[in-house]
Amino acid sequence: MKRQFNRSIQYLKGVGPAKASNLAKLGILTINDLLEHYPKRYEDRSLYKKIAELVDGSIETLSGSVTCIQDTKPRRGLTITKVTINDETGIANLVWFNQPFVKKKLAVGLKLIVSGKIKRQFNKIEISNPEFEILENNDDFINTGRIVPIYPSNESISQNLLKGLIRQVLSEEELWRGETLPPEFIGEFGLVSRELAIPNIHFPDCYPALIDARRRLVFEELFIIQCGLAFLKAKNKKTGGSIKHSADGFLLKKMKNILPFKLTEDQINAWQEIRADMEDLTSMQRLLQGDVGSGKTIIAVLALLKTVENGYQGAMMAPTEILAEQHYDTLKQLLSPLELKIGILNGSMNRSAKEKVLSEIRDGVIDITIGTHAIIQDSVVFKNLGIVITDEQHRFGVKQRAKLLEKGKSPDVLVMTATPIPRTMALTVYGDLDVSIIRQMPPGRKPIRTFLRTNDSRQKVYEFLIKEVEKGRQAYIVCPLIDESEKINSQSAVELFELLTSTVFKNIRCGLVHGKIKVQDKDEIMSSFYSGDIKILIATTVIEVGVNVPNATVMVVEGADRFGLAQLHQLRGRIGRGEHQSYCILLTENKSNETKQRLELMETTTDGFALAEEDLKLRGPGQLFGNRQHGLPDLKIADIVNDIDILLLAKKAAQKTVNNSIYNSYVEQLINTHFPAEFTEILRN
Repeated sequence: MKRQFNRSIQYLKGVGPAKASNLAKLGILTINDLLEHYPKRYEDRSLYKKIAELVDGSIETLSGSVTCIQDTKPRRGLTITKVTINDETGIANLVWFNQPFVKKKLAVGLKLIVSGKIKRQFNKIEISNPEFEILENNDDFINTGRIVPIYPSNESISQNLLKGLIRQVLSEEELWRGETLPPEFIGEFGLVSRELAIPNIHFPDCYPALIDARRRLVFEELFIIQCGLAFLKAKNKKTGGSIKHSADGFLLKKMKNILPFKLTEDQINAWQEIRADMEDLTSMQRLLQGDVGSGKTIIAVLALLKTVENGYQGAMMAPTEILAEQHYDTLKQLLSPLELKIGILNGSMNRSAKEKVLSEIRDGVIDITIGTHAIIQDSVVFKNLGIVITDEQHRFGVKQRAKLLEKGKSPDVLVMTATPIPRTMALTVYGDLDVSIIRQMPPGRKPIRTFLRTNDSRQKVYEFLIKEVEKGRQAYIVCPLIDESEKINSQSAVELFELLTSTVFKNIRCGLVHGKIKVQDKDEIMSSFYSGDIKILIATTVIEVGVNVPNATVMVVEGADRFGLAQLHQLRGRIGRGEHQSYCILLTENKSNETKQRLELMETTTDGFALAEEDLKLRGPGQLFGNRQHGLPDLKIADIVNDIDILLLAKKAAQKTVNNSIYNSYVEQLINTHFPAEFTEILRN
């Protein structure tokens, strides 16, 4: 890999500070950024049509000779340039608005290749603001007579500027030539060379060349990510210094005897995989996926008990104080017969209580610590940490997870999530982890009945909700916004709370929570809802990860079309946790068939993984891959929904590369060149 790639974009002719600043807004800072600013689509302008064959409303390419050029100024501030061209079948008028420089480029008699949108009216043909090339001056076209790239751009950076800069780079071979993949992979995986791929992704000679170029560059992008993940996995699982737990002992046997229920087959399989990891000399790095209510917590408890009976401490980190307190209450109740010392650590504890817990953790008095991100503060020192469990992994960044690992000597790591992650996402975002999945729900749970309704049914929905409250139940109403917005026609939490508490729910105690209220106030409201004092909780998606309230039986989602299916499923998982029948009601004003069909899936499907897969197809990776918390490079060309076959090949190639010591420096260079700083920082530590 040539270091030329990292040269500033200002190295290029025609790029001064102002243009560089505008290019930076598109994420283009270096030569490599420019080369990897791939087209978002292509237009085939390689097939010419005769003027008589042009179709109204379509984008066409034609060839003709200039017969007339004229400027008119119908009013102040408006100049219209009109150029007439003809061929043997007819004439066409080319029109530009306030672009007088066009006239200077053209002369009567020149032959042009023209591409643009056809407007045919009263047997006359007009093309506004077309792209054109002068046939006599150039046989290497950019905008016409070929497959033309269309790039992501902004108001300050034109398509022509991008094309021109990329052409400039491609003409200076020392800036980009050179293979980035191990040579044997080119043949083994049927790839074209980078020297063919880069020119043909930008200016393809034909569609087969474009397809081959894209396949090669998708493979390269996914290969680099998989190398980083495989390298991290190998680093975390390095032999020596890790904890090797013994076979199940007295605490686990006692726990299994007092469990008030039988584990499902999926829970048993997940536990067997986790137990095998913990009994191995290499450090466990495992992701446990399971729908809301599938029974992940009991698996976490078994893992914590295994480490405690081996003489170690366990730690479990949750994203919110209230969720940490819920885990603490659950574990205290469940483990009370085992006489273990369980501690909780969060940011709102007073100083003396916190100091006492810190001292007991340091001295090894506390066997299991539950907490928020307060656990990763420097003041927290474990005597002998054996396992780290993080709940709702996607809420934590890679730096936070790494900092928790530093609290022990290669402790086992179990990360849990109730967000169903499609296979492609798991392979990409969590490729450094082994994966266990709990799909089965414990027997006896009543399926949540889900209904899609329009705003016409709102009054009936509220009446139904009141009846449920009168039966002693509780309910959630979720809004997509905090405050009223003129731009988005959706109910806001604040506006709806004020409206409902002064009208239909004026005799019912309601609460309001959203991301802008203070953490302490939010926790107080959530605690009041948990205890049953608050009957209806009006909220934003802050309750997506929240307390377990078995008495809550109704979930009303306002503006349901504003949410993804996976997020709706997460919200729905807040109910259906008790013995009573639960109901999820999705309200929407959007009447499009596409929206209706998407939301109707919620009525018929309770499988979170199936919904997540469908969501990925419909909406793309979105937030799951869009935020930087995963610490991975952003995808620039790969589509993890449709490129799964290439992803699997890239994963196989990356594993071979990382396993072969001769590639150590190559993999490190890949990571240093392509990965964000937070990822490389973890590898260095």
